[in-house]
Amino acid sequence: MKQVVQNYKSGELALLDVPVPGCKPGGVLVRSAYSLISTGTELMKVSEAGMSMLGKARSRPDQVAKVMQSVATNGVPATYRKVMGKLDSYTPLGYSSCGVVEQVGSGIDDVKVGDLVACAGNEHALHAELNWVPKNLYAPVPDGLASRHAAFGTVGAIAMQGVRRGEPQLGDVALVIGLGLIGQLVVQLLAASGARVVGVDPDPARCALAERVGAAACGDPESAAVKAAVAELTDGHGVDQVYLAAGGGSNQPVELAARLSRDRGRVVDIGKCRLDLPWNAYYEKELDVRFSRSYGPGRYDPEYELEGRDYPIGHVRWTERRNLACFLDLVARGSVDVEPLVSHIADFDDAVETYRSLKDGGLKAVAVLFRYPDHPNQAAEAQAPAVAVPAVRRSGEVSAPGRAAKTPVRLAFVGAGNYATSMLLPHLAQRDGVELSTVVTTTALSAANAQRKFGFAGATTDLDAVLGDKSIDAVFVVTRHSSHAELTRRALLAGKTVFVEKPLALTEDELAGVLAAVEESGNDRLQVGFNRRFAPLLQEARKRFGARTGPASLRYLVNAGRLAHGSWYLQQGTEGSRFAGEGGHFIDTASWLLDADPVSVYAVATSGNEDLQVVLRYPDGSTATITYVTTGAPGFPKETLDMVADGKVLRLDDFVRASVYARKRWVSSRLPKARDKGQSAELAAFVKAVRTGGPMPVPLQSLVATTAATLAVQAGLAGGAPVTLAGAR
Repeated sequence: MKQVVQNYKSGELALLDVPVPGCKPGGVLVRSAYSLISTGTELMKVSEAGMSMLGKARSRPDQVAKVMQSVATNGVPATYRKVMGKLDSYTPLGYSSCGVVEQVGSGIDDVKVGDLVACAGNEHALHAELNWVPKNLYAPVPDGLASRHAAFGTVGAIAMQGVRRGEPQLGDVALVIGLGLIGQLVVQLLAASGARVVGVDPDPARCALAERVGAAACGDPESAAVKAAVAELTDGHGVDQVYLAAGGGSNQPVELAARLSRDRGRVVDIGKCRLDLPWNAYYEKELDVRFSRSYGPGRYDPEYELEGRDYPIGHVRWTERRNLACFLDLVARGSVDVEPLVSHIADFDDAVETYRSLKDGGLKAVAVLFRYPDHPNQAAEAQAPAVAVPAVRRSGEVSAPGRAAKTPVRLAFVGAGNYATSMLLPHLAQRDGVELSTVVTTTALSAANAQRKFGFAGATTDLDAVLGDKSIDAVFVVTRHSSHAELTRRALLAGKTVFVEKPLALTEDELAGVLAAVEESGNDRLQVGFNRRFAPLLQEARKRFGARTGPASLRYLVNAGRLAHGSWYLQQGTEGSRFAGEGGHFIDTASWLLDADPVSVYAVATSGNEDLQVVLRYPDGSTATITYVTTGAPGFPKETLDMVADGKVLRLDDFVRASVYARKRWVSSRLPKARDKGQSAELAAFVKAVRTGGPMPVPLQSLVATTAATLAVQAGLAGGAPVTLAGAR
């Protein structure tokens, strides 16, 4: 079998062929499915291995002390041989994994061959194809929890033990310093326990991620915003607990902890940072400094870890195994979400290159997983839901000739409901060079009302007459969602340019039907009403943000609010879910900002599917998280968006104000304005395309990709796993 190893003397990393471990009594042999790289602990070890001998000594004074004791006892020559022999040996890497039980040792009766288990321990949950794991260092994985998520079990237990040491209570305010992998999990665990969290990290992308997964506010340690957030949340008293999840040689974390703690607050050290406590600051507040020892009680006790002797639950409620099982349960129930933390998944065969890329900075990541080949669970995971992103094909040709400048573009409307009459027709009725030809509705009175109000030349309930009228250039489909795909298909086959309000389709079959019409007719003159990418404020913010070189993290909060009783949007049986109806707006906006189409979708929902978290992954490693909630406060803005990349942050506040934080900060006008979500500019671009015969405002393949991603949300909710967008480009 293969295993990742490192020579601490030379720094060499290798994927070594080693013998398969035996299955000893008191444990199980586990074939790995996924293992997690600890981007803090493991990279520190990898970096230390590349240092000079003097550098190694400076980084590990504890080991130097042991060497000096050995010199005093055994002499210099014997100690030198011992130390060099130990350094010049391969050592393993890894301590958090998940896999399938391949063999059960004697004395084990809680799992069987074929069961999925999460494994812990820097001697037992290694980056290796097979591991022997003793009883108290594995925990069965709850049904429905994906193996790559279960691979977070050990680091989750470390974060959980740190939170337990802080003893948070409902309503507490906590400060988390260091928003790496452990810090991000601490944030989520604290939020799940009812505490409000402020995060601190110099990396704006990590701050944005922490806010996305539950922090109330985050910022740079030097930022006044952190101090202001603490003051606001605590009425100036200071935080109840500080969790030190940072590494490095700076004493800044413990000094910041003292400044922002309340009187008699608790400071919990989880990471490995400098702890030169400023005596006066800690004495005057009588701060309680605590250490968190790895995964919990039982750690470093060979009788517990190797011999399987459990501690009585009446005396030790939370052992490391119970912490491990508890964390898995929280992830399975959706109280903790590890998917947004996954920056990269690498094949195990590429392990050495992955470590090098992490060390050199080429791969910037919070969490990286190794995926192992041919594990028994792979077939089941391969059956996770997938949604096809059909390629656009055309077999015929429909000309789209340009029109004379003074010749009006003649438009027909199918549907004249609230959105059409409030958000579309007012812009078109006032636009030069546009003639509102015919309005088609299902009832005569609604057609007459639209004709009177907006000046349509004619009104009818006969759609076929409109589609057969060669003088009509374009058709707007603004009806209920369930009819969009069929009406669009018919209009395309009739040779019309089509503007259809979102959604384009509610099912994969409906989407396929629209594209079949494109292929049959050769007519791809289609626009979906994704207007937000045309909003002037967002366009300007994107321009100010500029080009990016690295992956981006995007967060989009949609405070959708509750619908009035009786709204047809609630008729999910016929009209699809609410997100299916309008979620494409937000996916399209994210994809436009990231200049790519998503390749996978992961969605989770609260009970009743009222509030959703949708995570989109993009080809360059960028992610977009859309939080779609109906249970928020009505007075809170409906849409807020942040995008972080390359040391820059773009912020949009409900299409009223925007800002870009970079070397030169830009903030839009503070004067109150009406929200312009881009409908006017979108319609202008559509009319121009019809008049000139030029390209449509948004490529058809992008419209298809957004529609497929929207459909994938429902598939993901049903399947409980990420959905691959098959064929995404």
